[in-house]
Amino acid sequence: MTFRLLTMVAALLAATTATAAPRGFTVEDLVNMERVGSPAVSPDATRVIYTVRSTDMEKNRGNTQLWMVDLRAAKPAPQRLTQDASSSNDPEWSPSGDAVYFLSARSGSSQVWRQPVAGGEAVQVTNLPLDVDNFRLAPGGDRLAFSLAVFRDCADLACTRSRLDAKEKDKASGKVYDRLFVRHWDTWNDHRNAVLFSAPLGADGKVGSEPVSLSGSLDGDVPSKPFGDREEYRFSPDGKTIVFSSRIAGKTEAWSTNFDLYSVPAAGGAAPRNLTQDNPAWDTKGTFSPDGRTLAYLAMARPGFEADRYQVMLIDVATGEKRKLAADWDRSAGSLVWRADGKALIVDAEDIGQHRLFSIDVASGKVTPLTDKGAVGAYDLRRDTLVYTHANLQSGAQLFSMKLGGKPKQLTDVNSERLKDVRFGESEQFSFAGANGETVYGYVMKPWNAQPGQKYPVAFIVHGGPQGSFGNSWSYRWNPQVYAGAGYAAVFIDFHGSTGYGQKFTDSISNDWGGKPLVDLQKGYDAAVQKFSWLDRSRDCALGASYGGYMMNWIAGNWSDEFKCIVNHDGVFDTRGMAYSTEEQWFTDWESGGPYFKVPENHERFNPVHHVNKWKTPMLVIQGDLDFRIPTAQALGTFTALQRMGVESKLLVFPDENHWVLKPANSVQWHHTVLGWLDQYLKPQAASPDRQ
Repeated sequence: MTFRLLTMVAALLAATTATAAPRGFTVEDLVNMERVGSPAVSPDATRVIYTVRSTDMEKNRGNTQLWMVDLRAAKPAPQRLTQDASSSNDPEWSPSGDAVYFLSARSGSSQVWRQPVAGGEAVQVTNLPLDVDNFRLAPGGDRLAFSLAVFRDCADLACTRSRLDAKEKDKASGKVYDRLFVRHWDTWNDHRNAVLFSAPLGADGKVGSEPVSLSGSLDGDVPSKPFGDREEYRFSPDGKTIVFSSRIAGKTEAWSTNFDLYSVPAAGGAAPRNLTQDNPAWDTKGTFSPDGRTLAYLAMARPGFEADRYQVMLIDVATGEKRKLAADWDRSAGSLVWRADGKALIVDAEDIGQHRLFSIDVASGKVTPLTDKGAVGAYDLRRDTLVYTHANLQSGAQLFSMKLGGKPKQLTDVNSERLKDVRFGESEQFSFAGANGETVYGYVMKPWNAQPGQKYPVAFIVHGGPQGSFGNSWSYRWNPQVYAGAGYAAVFIDFHGSTGYGQKFTDSISNDWGGKPLVDLQKGYDAAVQKFSWLDRSRDCALGASYGGYMMNWIAGNWSDEFKCIVNHDGVFDTRGMAYSTEEQWFTDWESGGPYFKVPENHERFNPVHHVNKWKTPMLVIQGDLDFRIPTAQALGTFTALQRMGVESKLLVFPDENHWVLKPANSVQWHHTVLGWLDQYLKPQAASPDRQ
């Protein structure tokens, strides 16, 4: 018996040891991670509501629910508030802090709901014939503002509903247009606009009357498409006024970035008033000071340039006088939150490979950093309590709280049990002299199981944008930890044009797509190999999407002896075709100094099609067929050129994905196909059919 008992204990210990043995991070880990977001601090700053998104692989989609943490607890204990087959999103507290409002489609369409935080069933607040896309609750809790997609010539919501129902029954499928946009991002224009409405809440706490249109007289969307949200409109502290951002469409919408701030009575009854007509560039995210006397907002200076610096601006509400805040601070602000005393603004911005929070003093413009390394996502501030999500290259987002001027406190620990046996790849930032001798930054990451003295094959990843950054953050699409988990080292460079290094650096890529950025990539790779001896340059593959995909095509013809393989996702192949088929025309116009029909030579200067005869590196081409930013013809052109040139190549097309691969099953397929391509050329002994 003793022998049998000892044998069972040994077996149990062996099993436990085997389970706990370190392993690399996988795409299955990535897809199944829970994702924390949307913190909303209670009015008394004692609690925070936030969202957690989980993945349902069987249904092939995510599900988001609301959670709450008591900020006063010594050891935070998250409590789940909502549980439903439908997601719950965009939480917002009631003024008294006794309930939270949120969006959910649990009734069959997207509507606003109210959940008591002490317990009990959620109550449906709106029951409209159309989906509520986003909303805000008035400071007094007596009114809702929300956005609906409507036909602007309809007198009421029932008219839009009946037209949509009739269209579903119509056997004719043709669409007729007389202006751009005919399609945007991944959706064909159905002639509806996103219109801002408001409605009072009755004694029962529900919307019972027909909503009042606030922006329907304007030929534009509120919020903007395709990514605008409730950050683009806000109530004044007294609830009597709403400020929103909109771009007048007309015939020029597809090549205009002229968004303006408008003010309108919250109850309607007057036409919107343009507050920023003097600026022909982008104005957005207006937010009132706590006393309602000042409106802060973000403004770009150059029309037609979507990656211009967002300058923080202040308007005196009484006089209309405007002034720049921290004009010499060379960073582009992301969002704005007022401090409770109205003496400072909390803003987020990219900064040397990090994404940080800063406090800007309203009187002096002095900028003070609040967070250090890593990437801050969503954040909220009540009284002196700041709550934010924070991630880095070794961790997905977790929720943190901080008293202004104090130290951060971690509130969540999602995925810790799921990933307890995962060893992440170590990362390090480095710098080098890039194009024109200017300082450029990059990151390297070791494989999860790296050993001293060993060399490892390299995934050389190029970011998109092109005005973007691959810094100290976490991604659910291009995550170097997936490559580290598969035994690869990773190198990623923030070349000229990247964000977070000053506006001059960001500007430098325009009209120079194949110039300085390529020099930076080449010099950055040289510097990385010299500094990090574990990088095996004889086994490397280049990967990129969007502009990064463009760079894959450019590398194929202009750095053709470097890489053993290439992965090109949604990449630009022919700049002429791109100029005439992409939906947001302002992008190609700015990047090449004008539309193609005016300056064709600019568009052709760095056109990959002119270098196809030098292509020889095996390339995997990937395309989302719903990608209207870089349409499918670009990928087909790339693959056709490869096939005609006799270059080893493979094409992966997702009929149901846009510029990004979002569905969980598709993400798994994408990653295994990509890793299989790398294995085939860099680790042929590891290649297997399930990765092809």
